[in-house]
Amino acid sequence: MDLLNVRNIQKIYTTRFGGQKVEALKNVSFDVQKGEYVAVMGESGSGKTTLLNILASLDKPTSGEIILNGSNLIKIKDKEISAFRREHLGFVFQEFNLLDTFSLQDNIFLPLVLSGKKYKEMEVKLQPIAKDLGIEDILRKYPYEVSGGQKQRCAVARALITQPDLIFADEPTGALDSKSTDDLLNVFNKINQSGQTIIMVTHSTKAASHAGRVLFIKDGRIFHQIYKGNKTNDEMYQSISDTLTLLATGGVGHE
Repeated sequence: MDLLNVRNIQKIYTTRFGGQKVEALKNVSFDVQKGEYVAVMGESGSGKTTLLNILASLDKPTSGEIILNGSNLIKIKDKEISAFRREHLGFVFQEFNLLDTFSLQDNIFLPLVLSGKKYKEMEVKLQPIAKDLGIEDILRKYPYEVSGGQKQRCAVARALITQPDLIFADEPTGALDSKSTDDLLNVFNKINQSGQTIIMVTHSTKAASHAGRVLFIKDGRIFHQIYKGNKTNDEMYQSISDTLTLLATGGVGHE
C-alpha cells in the first residue's frame, strides 16, 4: 500500500541579487510503500536536501503534489502544518537537535508536550521505546553528559514517540564514529522490521546499504534507483558504490 505519493515536484529558487532562477528539483516523482526503508543519495548540490525539506513540509515546492496517507501536504494551511508534522512525521538529524537545558527524557517528550499529552501517557509511551533503544539508564542525564551515539538514539526515540507515519533521517550517521554508526543502523533496521517507514538522506554508502531501496538524485532529477531484494548488505554496498561511480562519470541513464 502506498503511504507517500510524490508527483512532478519542481522547486525553483530566485537568487537575491540579479533575480536569477535556479531549478533545484525537476519533475521528481516516486512512491513509497508503507513499511519501506528508502535511502536518497546524490552529490552536494544534487537537490536531495531540498527534496527532504519539501517531503517533510519544511518547504513548499513551486509545483507538483505530495500525498501522505491521503492528505495533500501542499494544501495544508501554514497555521496547521506544525501540528501535522508533529502528529504524522518524525525527524532524526545529523546534529541530534537536542536541547542542552532539558534532560534526555524531556527532550524525547517534547513533541508530546507540544501536542498537550499528559505526563503519565508520555511515560507509558516511552518505556517500550527506551527499552528497545537501550537508553533506559540515561534518561535522567543531559545531552552534554552522554556520547554522540547515545544522543542519536535519544533523537530516534523522540522521532518514534509520536508513532509517526514516516520518519525522515537527514545524514543520521554523519556525526557518529564507526561503532555508533553500526549501532544506529541496527536500530533503524529493527524499527523498520517492526513496520516503521523510513526515508533517509545520506552521503554514506554503508548507511544506504541497509535500506531496501536507494534513489539517486543528480541535477534535481531522480536519475537511478536500486532495489535491495535478496542482496546482502555487502552486495548492496557494492551496487551503490558502482552506481555512484557511474553517476560521477555520467554513465547511468534514468531508471
